[in-house]
Amino acid sequence: MTRTPPPSRADFRTFRSLQTRWADNDIYGHMNNVVHYQLFDTAINHWLIEAGLLDPLGGAIVGLVVETGCRYHAEAMFPDRITAGIRVDRLGGSSVTYGIGLFRNDEETAFADGRFVHVYVDRATRRPEQLPETWRATLGEIA
Repeated sequence: MTRTPPPSRADFRTFRSLQTRWADNDIYGHMNNVVHYQLFDTAINHWLIEAGLLDPLGGAIVGLVVETGCRYHAEAMFPDRITAGIRVDRLGGSSVTYGIGLFRNDEETAFADGRFVHVYVDRATRRPEQLPETWRATLGEIA
């Protein structure tokens, strides 16, 4: 079986800088697996807030994570600087599949990559909502 190679920085349209923390390292001396998912979540939501799409405390719609995945290619650890590449891989009616690549320091190849699927729902009812056209246009910019 052939494994798909890790993505490069050129595979992404936007980036967010993140910093590892001392507590991210595990007993084996590298970043614990759960931290990769925290970085995915932080990068995506930071971009959504900056883009004016997400108001985490008062917005009418919020994204619920319904699926995630991560492929590990190399190790990272504190005090590495992390850059998260973000793109939209699929734009549905009420869902978005984000592709994320995590890059260590100035490396061009991701040490990990994954996907995060958000279903956007009404904040109060938690029922899926069609993405507004303004959201679709902005999300399309990184597709």
